[in-house]
Order: sequence, then structure tokens, then C-alpha cells
Amino acid sequence: MPDLSLETEAGAPAILVAGVDEAGRGPLAGPVVSAAVVLPANGLPPDIAGSIDDSKALTARRRETAMPAILGCCAVGIGTASVAEIDRLNVLQATFLSMRRALDALPDLPAVALIDGNRLPKTLPCTGRAIVRGDSRSLSIAAASIVAKVTRDRIMAKLSKRHPGYGWDRNAGYGTAEHMMALQELGVSPHHRRSFAPVSQQLGISR
Repeated sequence: MPDLSLETEAGAPAILVAGVDEAGRGPLAGPVVSAAVVLPANGLPPDIAGSIDDSKALTARRRETAMPAILGCCAVGIGTASVAEIDRLNVLQATFLSMRRALDALPDLPAVALIDGNRLPKTLPCTGRAIVRGDSRSLSIAAASIVAKVTRDRIMAKLSKRHPGYGWDRNAGYGTAEHMMALQELGVSPHHRRSFAPVSQQLGISR
């Protein structure tokens, strides 16, 4: 289970330390969403701390339960990068952009950002540390992973109502068999990433 070791090592609670994670780098459709979370200085209530883990290790129901608990006691910033930005910049750079936006959206700028992964955005508004498997090691990154995942899933569920048939409320835009079949039958929607091979192939674009 994630704990506070990395936050303490970075200087928390004497300074503000944010955990940052993203959701949606791999799907064929929809935005990428990042979240930045600063835990309360006096610590998380035990019942909330025990419910926070890497979002991939939690069921959708447990993520939905944890989300309001996190929002109720933590400082949270959310940033997105659009499909157009993903296609223009590439998905990695768009992800970095969404992370910077998430940090900018926090009520107060942290001194240190613990960022899940092995690479850092080139321009950050604070000191950054890349943490491999951070969502399973750091409590603030795990909380950010939940916020990013729930936020993006809700976005995709809303888009699914406007563009039925692709199953985005179930597959979140990932290239499942259902989604791939719908892509062939219904064609490419405005929310598909044209820089991703299955979509560009459907459009007959050589990359």
C-alpha cells in the first residue's frame, strides 16, 4: 500500500508536496487528464487513508467512493489536454501539459511535485521528482491517480451519450474489440485521436 515516505522525504508537511498522476495516455479517444493532490498537513483520516491505493488496483465503485473523500480533505487541481493538443504535440507532451495545468489549478503552488513515471515535464512551476511506480508507493500520487481516473471516466461517459455506439462509458476510449468494431462501422468521431495508428488507418492517413 502507498504511504507517506516519499512525501516526508521531500519535506512534507513543513512544505507543500503534491502528488501528480494522469489517466488516459493509451486510449484511442478522449482527452488525457491529470490531477495534483496535496494531502492535509495533519494527515488523512484513517478511514480515508486506508481506502486510497493505485487507481488500477481499485474497482470503479471503490474509486467513486474514494473520490469525494479525497476532494473533501485534500487540495486538488485537475488539468486536461484535448484531443487536438494530443494530435499536435504527441501524447507524452500533451500529458506533461495536463500535469502542469493540474499543478497550476491547485489553490497554492507546492514546493515539490512527486510525479508518477520516469520522466518530468521540461517546465514545471516547482521542483519535480519522477517516481517510478509512484501510484503504488506514494499516498498523494495514489490519490491523484484516483481523481484523474474518475474525472476522465466521467468525461468519457458524457461523451458516450453524445456519440453512442463506441462504448466509451464501458471502455473509456481504449481500443477494445467493441470499440474497434464500432470504429469500422461508425467511422471516426471528432473525439478520436487521429495521430493514433488505428484511427489514422481508418482515415487512410499514412504516418
